[in-house]
Amino acid sequence: MVENLSHRLPKQERVCSKKLIDRLFNGGHSHTMSAFPLRVVYMTMTKDEGDASLPPTQLLVSVPKKHFKRAVKRNRVKRQVREAYRLQRQIVSLKVKDKQSVVMAFIWLDDKLWPTETVKQKVGNLMQRISEKL
Repeated sequence: MVENLSHRLPKQERVCSKKLIDRLFNGGHSHTMSAFPLRVVYMTMTKDEGDASLPPTQLLVSVPKKHFKRAVKRNRVKRQVREAYRLQRQIVSLKVKDKQSVVMAFIWLDDKLWPTETVKQKVGNLMQRISEKL
């Protein structure tokens, strides 16, 4: 079965660069908003000539060990957030201009697990608010 590429979350859409993570959290150009149990930190970047292959949106998901000691629960929350992002990423990516890219970091704030539908609504709410700011 051939899967449509728009229904995937490829590696290039994930934030892996330590420099980019430091710029996101320490750069001073990022913005933050929350919809409990999630907080999103995001910033817009302009694509340089060498970075023409950057996707319109990039994602980082963080679930602190302070909230869930067991990796099973941390991984479940990360899967829920990634899936909610994957299904709704067009909300932000359609608003991004040609030479721009949006980097987002979703951070989990609660000590308990939430239903997938609720997580999906919260991620959608945050992404809608980001797209309004663009």
